[in-house]
Amino acid sequence: MIAYENKPQLGGGIYTIPDIAQILRVPTNKANRWINTYWEEKLGKEFNHKYSWNLGQTKAVSFHTLIELYVFYQFNRAGVKPNTVLHAHQILSKRFNTLFPFANEKVLASLKTDGRRIYLNHWNEIIVTLDSTNQLNLDFIKLFFKLVDFDEESTAKAFWPLGKVKSIVCDPKRQFGHPVIADTNIYPESIYNLFKAGEPISFISQLYEITEKQVEDAIEYCIAA
Repeated sequence: MIAYENKPQLGGGIYTIPDIAQILRVPTNKANRWINTYWEEKLGKEFNHKYSWNLGQTKAVSFHTLIELYVFYQFNRAGVKPNTVLHAHQILSKRFNTLFPFANEKVLASLKTDGRRIYLNHWNEIIVTLDSTNQLNLDFIKLFFKLVDFDEESTAKAFWPLGKVKSIVCDPKRQFGHPVIADTNIYPESIYNLFKAGEPISFISQLYEITEKQVEDAIEYCIAA
């Protein structure tokens, strides 16, 4: 089973509550409630462990927990009750021997829907069912695969908040997982601050030795936050 990620680890990513809110585009108080109420109080007690750690005046989580929070958010939007999602998480963790089933490509690819429920059929056995209050589909899973890169073990390794057609990526092996311009260590905020100061895109591109599209992607990410 994947080791717990309840303390800073090199290459594991560090995401505070404000980071989570910015990257996932959710209110800070909602991100805080997810961590405290669901991941710590519910899942933490189930596995007798913690998914976060204290970092100054806030809490922080690893990259894989960030990815799971994104999936949790999408289930919530689909009308699936939080406790139902967490129960499914517990079942899937044990069945697939991973603490992060919602960050696993094979698990998510196995999810199906009949319009009112989400279920996972594994080896001809329905092992988890999530009833929804809405008529739903799994388009968010298709979108998820457009936002995430996976490693050889089918575990998420990078998250593209604007999609892979843009150049902004959260890679836990770069700058502690903070959003950067792909293949660089450049923060989009650094680009955006120059743009707000009135510098033209062409100048910023030359200054940082990146393409104008990368500059535009960085600006788009910051404006959308």
